[in-house]
Amino acid sequence: MYRCDCVRNKMWAATLGVISAALAVVSSFGLMLYIGVPFVIIVANSPFLILGVGVDDMFIMISAWQKTSLMGNIKQRLSSVYSKVAVSITITTITNVLAFYTGIMTSFGPVQYFCTYTGTTLLFGYFYNITCLGAFMALDGKREVVCLRWLKKPETPDQKCSSFKKSCCVPCDSLPDEQETDVHPMNLFFRDYFGPFLTSTESKFFVVLLYILYIIGSIYGCFQVQEGLDLRNLASDDSYITPFFNVEEDYFSDYRPRVMVIVTETLDYWDKDARQKLEKCLADLENSD
Repeated sequence: MYRCDCVRNKMWAATLGVISAALAVVSSFGLMLYIGVPFVIIVANSPFLILGVGVDDMFIMISAWQKTSLMGNIKQRLSSVYSKVAVSITITTITNVLAFYTGIMTSFGPVQYFCTYTGTTLLFGYFYNITCLGAFMALDGKREVVCLRWLKKPETPDQKCSSFKKSCCVPCDSLPDEQETDVHPMNLFFRDYFGPFLTSTESKFFVVLLYILYIIGSIYGCFQVQEGLDLRNLASDDSYITPFFNVEEDYFSDYRPRVMVIVTETLDYWDKDARQKLEKCLADLENSD
């Protein structure tokens, strides 16, 4: 995002991309709270997911913008950006939203609330990216035109750039050409170095071997997964289950899990023989290995 010259510097555009993600969180949370969807503590992790998705879409849009002509028509530049990135960010948004909305079908309430908040926030983030961020990019395009004309190289050889212009940009003779498109050094690295390296025979063999080792390690890791979720974070603040887990942790954490016996049929507790059978069943269960 950062450039040495103020013409192509996109720090403000990047900042607005983060602000768009924040607006999506505020809009979604406000809507959910207004319609009465309960807020549980685990929902507080949702903004971090939204920030990652929103910033990713912002990078894609700004990258496509920088590949357009610097002095081109703003409408045509923005149309070119949307034609290149709209499909990709739309598909990723749809898949992410469907993935979270699928979690609404679970019978566990806190998971439903988390998926509802996150899926709705993703929709708001997509809406703000294609509207608010796009509009700001158009304004930033007008700033690029004005800034480039103000910083353009003097027409006469003996005329020099003012010190104020030099402080705003690289040397005047190094200003970008009006029809030039920006090529990021990272793009050059992948095009000229990493791409040819990855397509060599030795690299292909190494990548396949590394992927096989990765699959083996992943399968092994799946069998080592242990539960590390605190169930209190899934309950609402006023839920009765929170003090229950607090007491259980204070007084019963040293004991093994409890085993319960449930009788699903009618039992005549007044019958002495029935009580003896039940006690014998409990004794057999207690003595079982």
